[in-house]
Amino acid sequence: MTLLALVPMVAAFERRWPFRLDSWRRSLPWHLPASVLFSLLHVGGMIALRKLVYAFAGHSYSFGPWWRGFGYEYLKDVRTYAGFIVAFCLYRLVLMRLQGEARLLAEPDEGPPLEPVERPERFLVRKLGKEFLIAAREIEWVQACGNYVNLHLRGRDYPLRATMAGIEGRLDPLRFVRVHRSYFVNLDYLQEIEPLETGDARLQLVDGTKIPCSRRYRGQLRERVGAAPAATA
Repeated sequence: MTLLALVPMVAAFERRWPFRLDSWRRSLPWHLPASVLFSLLHVGGMIALRKLVYAFAGHSYSFGPWWRGFGYEYLKDVRTYAGFIVAFCLYRLVLMRLQGEARLLAEPDEGPPLEPVERPERFLVRKLGKEFLIAAREIEWVQACGNYVNLHLRGRDYPLRATMAGIEGRLDPLRFVRVHRSYFVNLDYLQEIEPLETGDARLQLVDGTKIPCSRRYRGQLRERVGAAPAATA
């Protein structure tokens, strides 16, 4: 029960410091203390549950000096923690293979590119061993996700290895606008802007998706859509 309760915490750590071939050296120093915290919470939760069960049965339970048994418990827990990380990585690989992973079109070895490489009209998606193109103008919104950005298109996510700052220069500024530190929105798919009391806003796309709009970017969004301060677009 305690291990299951800790799964969301491990998933959050893995999202924040993804464990991939190109990032594991940067992520490992963060995961080592995270594994210690994981073990402390597991052991503490386990002891608490045992005490509760024993007390309910009219008995008492003593784990003994915790520092004596913690090394043994940590050796077990660090393997469990690593198993969770491996499971998350395998899940991501399977998901990317089923759903498709996007990448930018490369410049040809000979001759000029068919389209501007800096601001491509299409992205190349690899899915189940096949490659196909998606039109940049059909991307509904973009979301940051660790070392990737997810290109959302017709209910599917296509991870692209890039940062928000890196993808910004590759999106059409007449069509895409940044509305949050983690989101870009295609204005062609924006249906409604709902102002919030905090000064932020909530955006609704044509498919019903809700996306946050921070106060920092709300002004430039209002200018782009030509809406009045309290109006709904």
